[in-house]
Amino acid sequence: MTAQASPEPDPPGTDTIFASASGFGRAGVCVVRVSGPASRPLLEAMAGGPPPPRRLALRTLRDPRSGEALDRALVAWFPAPHSYTGEDQAELHIHGGLATRAGVLEALSRLPGCRPAEPGEFTRRAFLAGRMDLTAVEGLADLIEAQTQAQRRQALRQLEGGLGALAEAWRGRLVETQALIEAALDFSDEGDVATSVEAQAAERIAALAAEIGAALADAGRGERLREGFVVVLAGPPNAGKSTLMNALARRDVAIVSAVPGTTRDAIEVALDLGGLPVTLIDTAGLREAEDAIEAAGVARTRARIAGADLVVWLDPVDAPAPPDAGGTVPVLHVAAKVDLAAATASGALALSAATGRGIADLLAAIEDRARAGVGDGGDAVVTRARHRIALETAREALLRAAGALAAGDTELAAEDVRLAARSVGTIAGRVDVEDVLDALFGAFCIGK
Repeated sequence: MTAQASPEPDPPGTDTIFASASGFGRAGVCVVRVSGPASRPLLEAMAGGPPPPRRLALRTLRDPRSGEALDRALVAWFPAPHSYTGEDQAELHIHGGLATRAGVLEALSRLPGCRPAEPGEFTRRAFLAGRMDLTAVEGLADLIEAQTQAQRRQALRQLEGGLGALAEAWRGRLVETQALIEAALDFSDEGDVATSVEAQAAERIAALAAEIGAALADAGRGERLREGFVVVLAGPPNAGKSTLMNALARRDVAIVSAVPGTTRDAIEVALDLGGLPVTLIDTAGLREAEDAIEAAGVARTRARIAGADLVVWLDPVDAPAPPDAGGTVPVLHVAAKVDLAAATASGALALSAATGRGIADLLAAIEDRARAGVGDGGDAVVTRARHRIALETAREALLRAAGALAAGDTELAAEDVRLAARSVGTIAGRVDVEDVLDALFGAFCIGK
């Protein structure tokens, strides 16, 4: 859901926001959320006053201007600070007809101090009120967008504080380590004391660097799971890529033609294989193309191959040729169109998209590769590039700190440990996250 551009909202706490928290269109029930200091006066004006906290009560909603009945609704009241946003908050569970929704929202907009919410503004207020850290916010965004069970498990784990708690524990230990190094500086004139304290700090630095390094050594499973395991269908023209794409997608998403070079641009389809997200990409056939448009398609194919997690290489002849991906991308060889030729390449998976032969085997092979590369979402710590960059920066600072301590440069070590703590602190939103907030909350639905 998107929103039209609007003026910059007032700071949280100075106004009251409202929005539908359920999808638009006809529905049995529509939930309207309200948050801010006018929540209680709003309930008094429209619903005869707030019900007991955190209990649903059946009320008649009325237009505060005309007194006209708008709907019979269930009303909930969440006084601050025990609410999602930490502010006074109300929910109106109204009937989901378009006219009912429009009438209630219009009535809310006429109340003093009330305005429609911006995308993600409820969650942003929850973050600013300390109700959730930035990793939980990201987990919530991922949970809303999750399309497979593995994505759901990973997002829920992060929403429940998996990464945030770990990052906060690391940050706490880094702050303690920094205090040790500062103590060593204070006792620098007492050699035995300073040496003992520096040794303790060095042990802590080594342990933290090892733990952060282990979290980073996950082959990008968390990011892959969140974004989808990318599989590129590649091969020469007329190898059967588009026919296979349609067979795997179970619908006509790609144009199939006997004319070489029909596919000019990449076509993407999202699949759920055993609960794992897989992005399947059909590409232009690889050959030396004289046509400028086809040549551009071939160039894009090579770029897609280079960025893939797996290449399914199709060739209808006896010896499938691997793509030129610099040897960095795993390749699954498939002898396609075996219904037209009896011979298949040794070691290649035999397949006919026209008859369905080998389709199940191919899907199983892709799922095996995806599961090996992604996992099931239960153990990945890093789920976004932002997390990885912060942890890499912290680890590099710790390695510098260890070297500085070994060389006797205690002041430099203290500064590097401080930088490591600051970098880890950005993960949960402790420091320097202002540039992240607008992009993150802008991607949320209105009403969330």
